[in-house]
Amino acid sequence: MRNYLNSRASDLKQGGIRAFFDRAKSIENPINLGIGEPDLSTPKPIIDEAYSAMLQGKTHYTQNAGDESVRRSIASYLRTFKADYDPNGEIIITCGGMGAVSMALLCTVSSEDEVIVQDPQWLNYKSQIKFCGGTPVCVPVYEKNRFSLHAADIEKCITEKTKILMINSPNNPTGAVLNKEELEAIAKLAIKHDLLVISDEVYCELLFDGLKHQTIASTPGMKERTIIINSMSKTFAMTGWRLGFAAGPKDIIAKMTILQENLSACAPSPAQFAAKFALDTMCGVDKMRDLYQRRRDIIVDGLNKIPGVTCMRPCGSFYVFPNISSFGMSSMDFATGLLQQ
Repeated sequence: MRNYLNSRASDLKQGGIRAFFDRAKSIENPINLGIGEPDLSTPKPIIDEAYSAMLQGKTHYTQNAGDESVRRSIASYLRTFKADYDPNGEIIITCGGMGAVSMALLCTVSSEDEVIVQDPQWLNYKSQIKFCGGTPVCVPVYEKNRFSLHAADIEKCITEKTKILMINSPNNPTGAVLNKEELEAIAKLAIKHDLLVISDEVYCELLFDGLKHQTIASTPGMKERTIIINSMSKTFAMTGWRLGFAAGPKDIIAKMTILQENLSACAPSPAQFAAKFALDTMCGVDKMRDLYQRRRDIIVDGLNKIPGVTCMRPCGSFYVFPNISSFGMSSMDFATGLLQQ
């Protein structure tokens, strides 16, 4: 029997995080530090809002781009970061932030296009870029620079094939946060080389020590060349609700909307109305952020007391990125040893 898979599907590989998660199933009572989701439940008022929406009959298809009232709430939320997007044409509600990323790439990446991503970075960026026919180009970031992505390092990787720059701040997995000066330098570079920027901002509410989120889309000249990706998953502990959104140029959002029509019709409607309530009230966010900051301090202080381990104190997200280089082992070997022993 012939192989019915196409070359794109044949090249898909399971990510290392999920592979390790599956390996841990064979261990009795492991402590799960592997999957990027809150261990907290969705705040009850958000759940109640979804339940109320269902009782009111809001269980049908919405517009492909999402319910207009929900898009208006998203637009209002984005304005708090000085990013002004029209809910009618510049915003789409998606099946999770992952759906927003994948559709943005599917609508913009052509064969042999190069997409710049930092390294280390969330693994799925690379696999999605490759699936779209593009080539991921990695820009390394370093602990000595607090894992910040610098414009000078990006520019070294730009070629005539470079089309897109992906940034993620606060960052998964390093916890690094790009400051205003760094964002402005990256913005100048994007304008100079006529690059589209896909800005993954799903951890934008999980900033510590009084920091406030800044989006590159608010920098002059960047709104028309930036796609903001965001999600309810991390901010409101709604990972299983599969509700995210993208905001960007009208022509790209229009094609993403048609693509969503063909892939999933629309995001789940009860989840959309729960998201509207969540964004309008920012229900539970301050309490969750304070809890994460206390946990961050406990685990970073603890890691730095272990002989041979050092760990930078992250400014955002809910990840720590410890340095285990003194042991002379690969990260996979080290993690496997921890799991088994």
